[in-house]
Amino acid sequence: MSAESTDVLIVGAGPSGLTAASELARDHRVIVIEREQVAGGIPRHSDHTGYGLRDLKKVMSGPQYARVLSGRAARAGADIRTETMMTGWVDERLVAVTSPAGRYEINAGAVILATGARERPRSARLVAGDRPAGVLTTGSLQNLVHLHHRSPGTRAVVVGSELVSWSAVLTLREAGCETVAMVTHRDRPESYGAFHQSAKRLLTTPVSTLTKVRRVIGRDQVEAVETEHVVTGSIRTIPCDVVVFTGDWIPDHELARLGALTLNPGSLGPEVDTMLRTSRSGVFAIGNLVHPVDTADVCALDGRHVADPVREYLAGSRPKAEGIRLDVEAPLRWVAPTVVRVGDQAPARRRLLMWSDEFRPVARIEAVQAGRVIGRVTLPWAAAPGRVLRVPWSLLDQRDSAGATITLRLL
Repeated sequence: MSAESTDVLIVGAGPSGLTAASELARDHRVIVIEREQVAGGIPRHSDHTGYGLRDLKKVMSGPQYARVLSGRAARAGADIRTETMMTGWVDERLVAVTSPAGRYEINAGAVILATGARERPRSARLVAGDRPAGVLTTGSLQNLVHLHHRSPGTRAVVVGSELVSWSAVLTLREAGCETVAMVTHRDRPESYGAFHQSAKRLLTTPVSTLTKVRRVIGRDQVEAVETEHVVTGSIRTIPCDVVVFTGDWIPDHELARLGALTLNPGSLGPEVDTMLRTSRSGVFAIGNLVHPVDTADVCALDGRHVADPVREYLAGSRPKAEGIRLDVEAPLRWVAPTVVRVGDQAPARRRLLMWSDEFRPVARIEAVQAGRVIGRVTLPWAAAPGRVLRVPWSLLDQRDSAGATITLRLL
């Protein structure tokens, strides 16, 4: 089978992949492959505002944002191929692809994985019951409502209280479906406090904390959910015909695993350095594949950030040092990036991205290297499960670049 050649292959046409394509297609041949019928990623069926603030310096709806990014990439010269999937690695940067036109191979000078993340479905959350119609994730709900213009039902229970959970509530309201309850096993909502309070007032949605869904009731169609209070053990049955499982993100890392890339044991996405290089030479990873899950505009800035490292790689530049590792202690689950090298630029937006499994009203982060505290920072926002913690890069200013692993702690 003869292989098509390109300078850069980008797998995934969401905000990070399209932004990388816009940057790199100005001076290189770029192919973008996307398994969906239309480029744009999750924003194209998130029909609410709030997109584009950090990268485009303007606010717009998800579908508009997706169109803007797709248009920019196409005008820059990127070859965007939809309904096209990478199915495996043939060699270092020779990949197998399948599309409606058939199967073929692409030989790329550099590969950028921008496959994103997905919500953990009901089947992975060990919720009992049959498999009736009406069990959705936020993504499948928004696809149903905004792309197929179908009603999900009349009464919904939303599982989770992250930002994406409120996005599901907004979508349900637009579809004429009442959200009768939100439930979270946490002791407080995971979304930002100011957003949660305003959303609660505007949407009048009751939130049950310390509560988990035990069972979905209904054989052909959802009829109710059975919940349990995790402290008291009290059981409650909530009549509904829709249940939406939100958040609890996992990266779409199948291609990373197939390529034997080193994975971060906390995030399950590929480990990267500050230049977004993975453990495989010439393969880069960006967006929510690396840090599940941050906002679309932060992911887009990954796409902008990776452009220069890819150009340098194509010009023959290679890392000059092994670098030092970044690690975390519980309740922090992961940090990105995980490798810092002498001579490399700081990460995108000069921020370390972290995830906490516990709530802290005041987030204080400490960096320790070889038993010595090299930096502390107090953030102006809380640490909470359900959202990425963004920490200034200056925390590591006093590091020994030839020293031991740096451990990050949430105090």
